[in-house]
Amino acid sequence: MLVSAAPAPEKARFDWVEYHGTDGPAAPAGQYRNPILAGFYSDPSILRVGSDYYLVTSTFSWFPGIPVFHSRDLIHWTQIGNAIDRPGQLDFGTLAMSRGVFAPAINYHAGRFYIVNTCVDCGGNFVITATNPAGPWSDPVWLKTVEGIDPSMFFDDDGRAWIVNNRAPEGTPRYSGHRAIWIEQFDPVGLKMLGNAKMIVDGGIDPAAKPVWIEGPHVYKVNGKYYLMAAEGGTSVNHSEVILRADTVDGPYRPAPPAINPILTQRDLPAGRPAPISATGHADLVQLPDGRWWSVFLGTRPYDKDYYNAGRETFLLPVTWRDGWPVILDRGKPVPTLLKAPLPADAAGTTPLTGSFTVRDDFTAPRLGREWMAMRTAPVQPTGGALSLTPGRDGLGDFGRPAFVARRQQHADATVTTALSFAPREGEMAGLAALQNDNYFLTIALTRHDGKTFVRVARRAGKQEPRDGVTVAERPIAAGPVQLRIAAHGGRYDFAVSQGKAWTTVAAGVDATNLSTATAGGFVGTMIGPFAQGPRP
Repeated sequence: MLVSAAPAPEKARFDWVEYHGTDGPAAPAGQYRNPILAGFYSDPSILRVGSDYYLVTSTFSWFPGIPVFHSRDLIHWTQIGNAIDRPGQLDFGTLAMSRGVFAPAINYHAGRFYIVNTCVDCGGNFVITATNPAGPWSDPVWLKTVEGIDPSMFFDDDGRAWIVNNRAPEGTPRYSGHRAIWIEQFDPVGLKMLGNAKMIVDGGIDPAAKPVWIEGPHVYKVNGKYYLMAAEGGTSVNHSEVILRADTVDGPYRPAPPAINPILTQRDLPAGRPAPISATGHADLVQLPDGRWWSVFLGTRPYDKDYYNAGRETFLLPVTWRDGWPVILDRGKPVPTLLKAPLPADAAGTTPLTGSFTVRDDFTAPRLGREWMAMRTAPVQPTGGALSLTPGRDGLGDFGRPAFVARRQQHADATVTTALSFAPREGEMAGLAALQNDNYFLTIALTRHDGKTFVRVARRAGKQEPRDGVTVAERPIAAGPVQLRIAAHGGRYDFAVSQGKAWTTVAAGVDATNLSTATAGGFVGTMIGPFAQGPRP
């Protein structure tokens, strides 16, 4: 007896996606607005080569990974590539979205660019290289003897290279969160460690106070002295940046006096202050050709208490030198949002990455823009002037590789709209998702069950809930193309559908605090975009 195969699922066709975010008026001429990279751009590392500046950030288990940005003025940035852009470079498997690539650090020496990084739960520490920062970047060379996370590279005046990173302390940790900073010489030609690793910071700048999570270290040489900068206190509200100094690259390093350290933190400010910037730290420094120093660092912008859906963002501040020590921000002062620009504006060819803006992708190019990513694997590419997604076995809550193409939510107040053509079969769905990780997301989608087609809004807030989330609202809908909309307003999101000019609200004021780090955990921010998935097995 012949059994005919089930017909292939119909693809969901998305003709365009538009993102609109509101964050106040444009900065006046000669000034800039913080953050310089809004949305989930955490753990920034910066480099200057001549008059060009390059910056990289973390992407964890999103793919492609490690965006590479270029700027001429430190304010207007263009993403020129991704250092991890081939599935063969790294395999994220079924990792949680806050595993994968942590805290990349970029460097340059003798015509060669370097990124050192950690793939957490997917191989450990590695280095990749390129002659052009736009790529292609090499396959990872694994540094198997380097335990821990957050490696960065330092080239001394004599050409010797060193890797400094967070590792376990010597002996048994004395308390939870007790870590250490180690340094080890590195062969930049053979791309291998040379041994004789040495612990140079035990716990932090005041071991008696039991500091936690010393990490994200960088070494700089200024006026013959070696400066070691690192984060302390964890990446939440107690985050800070501290500085130490030595006469030789491998120490001993002595911390700046308490009047200087920490050189950046917001933990001492009132929790209820208006429009707070919080959790500042994980900084990097860059020197301008005229000798001035500036710093990039991560921070968050909570809309209420410690709730923020946009993730950890990249900020920029000038550095002042005091008694031979660099200071990013005096203690007790809030991070300013409007400052004098460091250099004459050079915005040629850039797209907005902060402030109020609207961007639309009509999917007419042969490849997606670099702002689009997917969970753990390469995203589907547009064809025929549309993004077509096939409902597959993997759904958003499956720790797999769903048909989901997403961009960062970069504002607390943001609207994402799309045009969708899709005739779902029983159990299929396609629409827009706002996702923090596999267990925490919101969706609006066309779906079919009990022989009828509906537009459904769903919310998932933990692994105890159904994989497709709990239905918030749904309504029957006629066949034909639709437009779907998600409108974010801090911790409340509205969901609407249109089959003409008028919009119909499907659900309003939905609790979206499930997309915040405070609820969902992890280190990433909300990603929004089109998705499709098949019936649940």
